[in-house]
Amino acid sequence: MKTTRSSLILILSIIIWATESTGADKINTVLELDESNFDSTIAAYDYVFVDFYAPWCTHCKRLAPELDVAAPILAELKKPIIIAKVNADKHTRLARKHKVDGYPTLKIYMHGVPTEYYGPRKAELLVRFLRKFVAPDVTVLNSDSAIREFVEEAGTHFPIFIGFGINETVISNLAIKYKKKAWFSVASDFSDDVMVQYDFDKIPTMVSIHPSYNDHSIFYGPFEEEFLEEYIKQNFLPLAVPINYETLKILKDDQRKIVLTILEDDSEEKSRKLIKTLKAAASANRDLVFGYVGVKQWAEFAETFGAKETKLPKMIVWDGSEEYLSVIGSESIEEEDQGSQISQFLAGFREGKTERNSISGPSLLGYIKSLIGVRSVYIIVFLVAMFILIRHISKEEPLTVGTRDRDQVEHGTSSEAESSDYRPGDKQD
Repeated sequence: MKTTRSSLILILSIIIWATESTGADKINTVLELDESNFDSTIAAYDYVFVDFYAPWCTHCKRLAPELDVAAPILAELKKPIIIAKVNADKHTRLARKHKVDGYPTLKIYMHGVPTEYYGPRKAELLVRFLRKFVAPDVTVLNSDSAIREFVEEAGTHFPIFIGFGINETVISNLAIKYKKKAWFSVASDFSDDVMVQYDFDKIPTMVSIHPSYNDHSIFYGPFEEEFLEEYIKQNFLPLAVPINYETLKILKDDQRKIVLTILEDDSEEKSRKLIKTLKAAASANRDLVFGYVGVKQWAEFAETFGAKETKLPKMIVWDGSEEYLSVIGSESIEEEDQGSQISQFLAGFREGKTERNSISGPSLLGYIKSLIGVRSVYIIVFLVAMFILIRHISKEEPLTVGTRDRDQVEHGTSSEAESSDYRPGDKQD
């Protein structure tokens, strides 16, 4: 009896010790990192999300409570994600080592390898976004409700690929390769209602879904890896791509030429009608990317291609360089029979009936490089100020130097700073 009681006490003690140890290892709050514990923390946990911040940064202050909310939720995942922060304004050596050029800079370290984070910053959306990094490479779905829940849980920031009647092994290699860019799944059991919903009529089929654009496309094969990979790469973006900083960054890695349509306002009803027609053209011309931009939405970019000089809408072909092509006889698009006009434009382009023009702004790479951190701006401003100072001194004139609250210096368009969606490279302070 004594032995049994001793054994029970020993077992109970082990259980209590194990429970306490697990609790101690679980990080439910935001960790504060510096030179003394940064490397050891990154090494100790498979997934660490790090906020490099500055105490004076307005956007950092706004982000901090969101991270406090997200931290315990992410800690409870099957594969926990630890949230940490670094005062980069104080620990400058650590900031330089990790290439911090603005505030906040957000990175997720996966098995020690950093990836820049450009997703949403509200706690609920941030949690949903980060779950992508610890999700299975391929999720197997076995019912209509499982498909619906998978799409809902995936959110709107990544494209979703679902293979209907496709074996998991067919896409597993590509799912691993492109895990950071999309959700991947296979559906083993589904009803005719799902086939109607996603507009396919035979299997096997691969469907790509872009929830944020309310867009999807169908692929009936062949399902050899090289063809499937080409389809996946072409569908990281929707059929008709709204041009903004985020999509430009993705297009940088796409080798296809861009058929760009410039509109007055891409939210107008007549523009939406034209965009729908562009999607049909894009589906039939997969060797090209079809993009559109509204002057109202991004005047600087649109005017690079002579938006002020031509009747809109207009179409051009751009390869991301400092030149673009216009098609002779198809300078603008009238409201009637736009499908035929687009077909005529494409035929003229393929037949070489084009005219080469120089853009009036930066190339695609130039636009992306323009997304520099504010520290770079400070350096430029400092150099300009020094130049002006030297000139004034040489003229022996008094100089009045004004000051500006550095917290007010903002990168990009200030009206977008309040949005929960942030453009790639957008470091606000």
